[in-house]
Amino acid sequence: MNGDPGLAGLSAENAAVITLTRKDFVSDQEVRWCPGCGDYSILAQTQKVMPDFGYPRENIVFISGIGCSGRLPYYMNTFGFHTIHGRAPTIATGLKASRPDLMVWVITGDGDALSIGGNHLLHAMRRNVDIRVIMFNNRIYGLTKGQASPTSELGKVTKSTPVGTVDYPISPLTVALAAEASFIARSVDTHTEHLQKTLDRAGHHHGSTFIEVLQNCNIFNDGAFRDFTDREVREDRMLVLEHGAPMIFGKDRDRGIRLNGHQPEVVTLGPDYAVDDLLVHDETDPLIAFMLSRIYWPEFPVPVGVIRTIDRPTHDQMLTNQIEKEMARAGTPDLQSLLDGGETWIVE
Repeated sequence: MNGDPGLAGLSAENAAVITLTRKDFVSDQEVRWCPGCGDYSILAQTQKVMPDFGYPRENIVFISGIGCSGRLPYYMNTFGFHTIHGRAPTIATGLKASRPDLMVWVITGDGDALSIGGNHLLHAMRRNVDIRVIMFNNRIYGLTKGQASPTSELGKVTKSTPVGTVDYPISPLTVALAAEASFIARSVDTHTEHLQKTLDRAGHHHGSTFIEVLQNCNIFNDGAFRDFTDREVREDRMLVLEHGAPMIFGKDRDRGIRLNGHQPEVVTLGPDYAVDDLLVHDETDPLIAFMLSRIYWPEFPVPVGVIRTIDRPTHDQMLTNQIEKEMARAGTPDLQSLLDGGETWIVE
């Protein structure tokens, strides 16, 4: 599909008159999450960016699985599905295949997406299905009251791991890269401007889109990312990525990341290192993307922003092209001939 996907299936006259605001995307349902939950911020930023894409509300669908994040479709004044545990990417794949004109978002959590939903997520990403997956990562199962999730850190004490988990955590960004998602990014629930920009970039991308949102569960895992996301420390402990710009961070913009051979290292700008020595972010480079998906605080600043984006044909494009090509080759299908073909017989 070429051009703006939001205008697909619309006449030029109808497309020109679509003028919506955030209020148009707010449903009449009472928003019910725990007070202080990061989900409120993600919902607000999602509603704010939706008017930017040019889609009428009836052509937008939010699909969720099970977990606290699963409630979000109720609060969007669009169409939506609240599906079963881990299967939201599969429902989204089928919907997008049958209705390529729709804008489809998948809302999921770290447990929903990366445990029971792991295979479903992988195959939606590798197929380059034109969907936007927002994964709320709070490193815990919140809805079921505080068990260790696939992203919980090694040794995490929870209700299901009372003496500490012995499972190594999954890196969501690395999983998305391995699955060949064509747009991969990370943001933070409380960094509202950055989250808006990230969602906006994702909404204009064609293909499998994966956004990890670092999100706080103040009831069962309060402060999961506070060591590097709090306002007082984030400039020194987070790396805001910008395509074509050197990897600089720090309150005084005096630190950066360079490559020492093929290994990244943090350096201080001054007599020994200049800006020209630093690694420049390239959103199209898979090696840089893999490196960024594997660096963690406290050894490195935590990268946020677009990790990787590439342009390749989407699943619905290829499926539609395949069907059209076969129909042109075989002619108009005759259903009765198909039913009568092969070994058939009549029972009197």
